[in-house]
Amino acid sequence: MMRAPVTSGWTLETYAAHNEALRASEERFHAERDRRYAEVKNAEEKALRVKEQADRDALALAREIQTYKDEKANELREQINSERGHYASKDDLAQLADKMTTMFAPVNEFIARNQGRGAGMAQFYGWIVGGIAVALALLNYFGKH
Repeated sequence: MMRAPVTSGWTLETYAAHNEALRASEERFHAERDRRYAEVKNAEEKALRVKEQADRDALALAREIQTYKDEKANELREQINSERGHYASKDDLAQLADKMTTMFAPVNEFIARNQGRGAGMAQFYGWIVGGIAVALALLNYFGKH
C-alpha cells in the first residue's frame, strides 16, 4: 500500500490569497476602530459643548439671582432708612416716662391720700358698729336678768 504524499495545501497562490484576506480584514478592523473612535470623539465634543452651555446658563442664572438679591437688599435698606424717623428711640421713651412720672406725681399722691383716708374711715365705722353691737348685746343680756 502506498501512501500518497501529504501536502499541506499551501501554495504560493493560496498564501498570497490568505495574506490578502488578512490585510483586507485588518483594514476593515482599523476602519471600524477609527469610526468608533471618531464617534466617541464626537460624543465627547458634544458633551463638552453641552457642559459649556450649562455652565454659561448657570452663571447667567447666578447673576440674575445676585441682582435680585441686591435689589431686594437695597429696597429693604431704603425702607429702613425711610422708617427710621417714624419710631421713638429708647432715650425718647425714657424721657417721656420721666416726664409722665413727674406730671402724674400729684395725682398719685392725691389718690393715695384719699385711699388712706377712706380706709381709715371704714375702719372707724367698723369700730363704731362693733361697739354698738356689743352695747346692744349687753343691754339685751342685762335686760333679761
